[in-house]
Amino acid sequence: MYHPDLIRHPDSCPALVLNADYTPLSYYPLSLWPWQTAVKAVFLERVDIVDHYEREVRSPTQTIKLPSVIALRQYVRPSEYPAFTRFNLFLRDRFQCQYCGSPHDLTFDHVIPRAQGGRTTWENVSTACAPCNLRKGGRTPKQAHMTLAERPIRPTSWQLQENGRSFPPNYLHQSWRDWLYWDVELEA
Repeated sequence: MYHPDLIRHPDSCPALVLNADYTPLSYYPLSLWPWQTAVKAVFLERVDIVDHYEREVRSPTQTIKLPSVIALRQYVRPSEYPAFTRFNLFLRDRFQCQYCGSPHDLTFDHVIPRAQGGRTTWENVSTACAPCNLRKGGRTPKQAHMTLAERPIRPTSWQLQENGRSFPPNYLHQSWRDWLYWDVELEA
């Protein structure tokens, strides 16, 4: 019987990494380790194998099925607040311009422009598409007669993870189904 995992190249067999409480370390980006890292962690007894691919790798003395889902043995406490990065800003704002809602050509905008003393902080930066950012220029939204969809806030890591659930990756293996909470069809 044909099984797609049997012909997969090992490099296309990442392991979903769960925390010790069996929740994903991260939804977005999805917490995945390359097969080599997962196998090494198994041998170092840092993780438990929860599920595996049918794909095997061999050494001169052993054969092992590649892990598809692993759980850390020690709980990793997530940081309460994420780092301020362009990606995290876009994720906070759900990859949409906060002025017009466009998901295209995204940049970030200082609500109070730097020229007017505005700083680069969570509370003063919003996602903006390039046309809206250009239209707003060095003015405040009020001065430019533009309205923000949401006031910028400093998000918690939990809020970013919740937003990340709205953006599932292109590929999700069947064995990950019980551990992830997206309402999408999973590939086999």
